[in-house]
Amino acid sequence: MTNFTTAVRTGLALGAAAALLLAACSSPSASGQPSADGGISGEIYVSGSSTVEPISNAVAEKFQAANPGFDYVVEGPGTGDGFAKFCKGETDISDASRAIKDEEAQACADNGIEYVELKIAFDGLSVITSSENTAVECLSFLDLYALLGPESENFETWADANSLAAELAAELGGDYGASHAPYQNVPLAVTAPGEESGTFDSFVEIALDKIAGARDQDGTTRPDYTASANDNVIIEGITGTSSSLGWVGLAFADSAGDEIKEIGIDKGDGCVGPSAETVSDGSYPIARPLFIYVNLARAATNEAVAAYVEVFRSTPLLLQLIAVYFALPLFGLTLSPFVAGVAALALNMGAYGAEMQKYLR
Repeated sequence: MTNFTTAVRTGLALGAAAALLLAACSSPSASGQPSADGGISGEIYVSGSSTVEPISNAVAEKFQAANPGFDYVVEGPGTGDGFAKFCKGETDISDASRAIKDEEAQACADNGIEYVELKIAFDGLSVITSSENTAVECLSFLDLYALLGPESENFETWADANSLAAELAAELGGDYGASHAPYQNVPLAVTAPGEESGTFDSFVEIALDKIAGARDQDGTTRPDYTASANDNVIIEGITGTSSSLGWVGLAFADSAGDEIKEIGIDKGDGCVGPSAETVSDGSYPIARPLFIYVNLARAATNEAVAAYVEVFRSTPLLLQLIAVYFALPLFGLTLSPFVAGVAALALNMGAYGAEMQKYLR
């Protein structure tokens, strides 16, 4: 068991992960549908990413409607905070907008928490400003570093970043997109996710890390901005100042409608706006996978955890459940090939799944 779950944890055995879930998620419905007779009972506790929270909550709510004995808690304090709880054994499932970090995986190992990672979707990150900000339509990775990177601390206006942008352009050329400086001399009011958020980590990794490394700087953002793990608070901050700047998951940006403006991004291949289509085809530069992490011991002993995870293993049902609450294509979420293929993998591994069942009993 230990060797198997270690392989799953490090992502070395996709097929084995599918077989394990097939064995663990032995719900009354082999197809992954909620039990027709409402026979699933028990409670699950899900915590983590605020981006994944609406998906997990929608799945749980619909599942509860079909299974009145099923109860749940789904919360979204942030990916990092979610992993802290998960690796202490406080939660059954951890929602994440990034992969688990080495130190978090070690914390789980230290506490005897074995888990499986499921990549459930891909999501874009939208760089946003107020809808009143007509001066900004596109920003490059170079611009984002000049305005939001570690060397922009104490910049109070967009124009304060002009000298740094010119220096970056001279040093790096167009490798990270063309500079859109000079910027306007207006307040630079930044509201964005804090360090506890996977959305923070993803933004830094995708948009800032490489330039920071080339400049011998730490891969992080400027520290002097309004930070929140609550995406709704971020949207409120962005709408509160006409020259604001920040970033959130595409889902939350789209849900804000005309209150905010989503800025096109150039990483060296021209400006591309965030949308379900550009995230799906890979042309939008700031996109990341979304995950759930499942405590294997809980999945083996709690039928509610097992049956709930089975929903994520069943692509048609997951689409059906999310569609009840969200216009999925408009949210920039596209189902992972992992989820699309895992049921087929499992169906072809019945003997192996049965063997794994012995370890889970």
